[in-house]
Amino acid sequence: MATQSATDVPRTSFLFRRPPAPATGAPPMRRTNQFRRACRSWLFPYLKSRLAANEFRPVLSFFYTDLNCNLNCSYCYSRGKNIPGMSWETACAAVEWLERQGCRVLAYMGGEPLVRKPFIVELTRLAAQKGFFVYLPTNGILMDRDFIDAIGEAGVAAVNLAVDAMDGYAGIHKNLKRILPQFEYLVQQEKRYGYHTFLNINITGKNVDDVMALTETAHRYGIATDYHISEPPPIDYEGFDPAGTDVWIRESHIEAVDELIDWLIAKNRAGYTMVNSIAHLEAMKRFIRRELPAWPCRAGRVSMVIRLDGSFAPCFEYYASEEDWGDIRRGPRFDEERLTRLKARCSPGCLSTCNYQVSHYSQSWLRSLQWVAKHAYSQFFGVS
Repeated sequence: MATQSATDVPRTSFLFRRPPAPATGAPPMRRTNQFRRACRSWLFPYLKSRLAANEFRPVLSFFYTDLNCNLNCSYCYSRGKNIPGMSWETACAAVEWLERQGCRVLAYMGGEPLVRKPFIVELTRLAAQKGFFVYLPTNGILMDRDFIDAIGEAGVAAVNLAVDAMDGYAGIHKNLKRILPQFEYLVQQEKRYGYHTFLNINITGKNVDDVMALTETAHRYGIATDYHISEPPPIDYEGFDPAGTDVWIRESHIEAVDELIDWLIAKNRAGYTMVNSIAHLEAMKRFIRRELPAWPCRAGRVSMVIRLDGSFAPCFEYYASEEDWGDIRRGPRFDEERLTRLKARCSPGCLSTCNYQVSHYSQSWLRSLQWVAKHAYSQFFGVS
């Protein structure tokens, strides 16, 4: 595959529609407010965690409210679940526990959080009133204007819109065409409510051209992008057979994915706003060749997972782990020695975007400050 320029991206008709609102930088007051919010929720908790090195003080919590989903993506090991979601009592208790620990970032996980929209709106309102920076990931299909206004008024800080293609095809269900009206309204309402929107794109063996097209689309709309490498889980999940999935990156895909990653790095350096650091994008090349060395994952140290029942796990890859990592009633059991053994074994086979960014930006207070600046000045901090 030859590296494409912006003019080489497939000319899908809706891709070249004029955005409803021109992409412009945030006004100074909004940037100031975003900077303050990012300092309160990211920088200050991080600095406190460094001062209390012998205590578990998470900076980021991945908060599972549901494992159910309205899609059945072949690469998702949470698919096919049909179990009750987190109870309201557990959700409130978990937020209160996180607040006591000094954590101020709550990132929903699933499943698809919007299978229970009223639950998510009210939980977001509760957490935002307590000063949490609330991330909402969604495939966008269940969004509508009323929900976007409700979640904006509730105080959501970022909406992470998962799309893998411009239009849908076999094995790739999450596509922009399917949710274009919701997407455009979501972007229109950013300034009104003060949240960030970004596209969350999963790089597979089938969607290299789509990744480029989605990147250009996000840039035209003035929003950020976030990239993942499609990868199987490190442990077995009931009902999930990795061999039956046709979107993993095979050896025959490596050259095309290499060129895509080089293209993304060039766009990052050119000022395109991306969640991923350049170091993470470069690591993708080693990962798809199975040459990634163990890296300093901070899961269980700086980040954590809260399951449906209020129990803990170090990361979402180990959601189904039967090990006891504690819960909101007994407290954490993230033993340092046990975590070190686990990371030496699992990190070479994992390139979690969330945890890699946590590791990258928590290595020093200067990098943590850079992460805060990216939230407040997203139009100007594409390089990472």
